[in-house]
Amino acid sequence: MAPPRGSQQRKADALALLSAPAADAWVATASSDGQAYLVPLSIGWTGESIVLVTEARSVTAKNLLRASRSRLAVGGTRDVVMIDTELIGDHAMSDAPAMPVEAFVSQSGWDPRNDSNAAGYRLFELRPVHLQAWREANEIAGRTLMRNATWVD
Repeated sequence: MAPPRGSQQRKADALALLSAPAADAWVATASSDGQAYLVPLSIGWTGESIVLVTEARSVTAKNLLRASRSRLAVGGTRDVVMIDTELIGDHAMSDAPAMPVEAFVSQSGWDPRNDSNAAGYRLFELRPVHLQAWREANEIAGRTLMRNATWVD
């Protein structure tokens, strides 16, 4: 087992995963009665927020709009970044601001505005509020890199 990374290296590695081309995340939301829902989605990273695009009628969209919270997992089980988020932006694709759209399009390689269902998609901007990163058991200590939307260290 490799020695544990320091917090600055973990932060750099977490940001690299968030900004990697074709990055995907497992997105967990919950219904009003606590039913968990988990779906893989492509992401965009603006440097401050995570951008998701999904159908407006999807369970994920409905749960995000209702609760304004989600949990994302990026990376594999041996190099995971877990992120608790809050919803800071919700837009129909036709009304979405250019910056988050371009972050999503350039990173995901898919432009939902050109899709035959473009009118059915919504863009969601999520602000990370709690972020943890670890690889192996020796990195469990010190895994919290962000609290209350502020980087630790």
